[in-house]
Amino acid sequence: MFQHLRACIVLLILTVVLCCVAYPLTLWGVAKVVFPNQSEGSLIENHGQPVGSRLIAQPFSQPEYFQPRPSAASYNATASGATNWSASNYLLRDRIARQLGPIVKYSDGLKKGQAVAPDIEAWFQRDLLGGKPGIVAQWANLHSSVAQNWIKNDMTNGQYGLNGKHVAEWQKTHKAEVDAWIKDNPGTPEPKPEDLAVPFFVSFSKEHPGTFPSAVEHKMADGKTEKQIEPVKEGSDIQAAFFDLWLSEHSDVVLEQVPGDAVTASGSGLDPHITLDNALWQLDGVAAAWAGKIHGNVKDVRTEIEATIREKSTAPLGGLVGVPLVNVLETNLALQARFQDRVSK
Repeated sequence: MFQHLRACIVLLILTVVLCCVAYPLTLWGVAKVVFPNQSEGSLIENHGQPVGSRLIAQPFSQPEYFQPRPSAASYNATASGATNWSASNYLLRDRIARQLGPIVKYSDGLKKGQAVAPDIEAWFQRDLLGGKPGIVAQWANLHSSVAQNWIKNDMTNGQYGLNGKHVAEWQKTHKAEVDAWIKDNPGTPEPKPEDLAVPFFVSFSKEHPGTFPSAVEHKMADGKTEKQIEPVKEGSDIQAAFFDLWLSEHSDVVLEQVPGDAVTASGSGLDPHITLDNALWQLDGVAAAWAGKIHGNVKDVRTEIEATIREKSTAPLGGLVGVPLVNVLETNLALQARFQDRVSK
């Protein structure tokens, strides 16, 4: 009996040493020697400091940089994943429409090559006719789940963010609307801010026609910036939120085709690459932004940037499969290195 027990204990110790110590240590040592960069997370450094990984996407807000694919995880590597919305879910259509509104252009007619965004803003600001509710109220009533997401998507660690706080403040000053909602929904005597999304937007539309509540940055006395919800008449929020409604009333317009990966998220939400077609589609805007910063000729800057993205593009398995891809972070860092010195001159 003791011989069998001793054999089991020895086998257990050997297994632990081999599988939990020797094997991982060997793999770590080989990786450090043969694949030193990959073993450290494929980090990319800029001036000696790590700025990201070539395997994980990150957002860029400045117009002089290429934009990655949309991310259902908000580019949070700890929350990797997709939306899992089906094709019949309006939230999916709304998310894609929000991507298209600020960027899509006409492909035919007198406005060929021009962005539709200014026309969306002009249509949004039209006067109310015939006593109809404002466009913001129509939007909220037609798509209540989207209106609720305006609040839900701005929550942090279980606490309501900027939009949720704004609705909570509105709730205190619009008791009649809140009481009416509670009467129509007796099962929710204490509504949360997202529950009141529709009545909030209906009330907002009456009080601020032709505007939409949007976060506006203000510089404070201490030099820091603070976001406040204010009525705005133009901007990316309006272009994004109301593109779909605008398009439904202008079904005869011909718009240019947008690369699929410019408006669709990857399965992980962290894909660091965009297609070369997407990069070329963004090229004009990026070139114009850099030309403005360095006071250069747009055509010359465009030629430089196009050469950079073509140089940076690679296809999987050495080009045997797939289409050419561009790593967004690497490309943007290359543009920064190429043009940044010229900005200060």
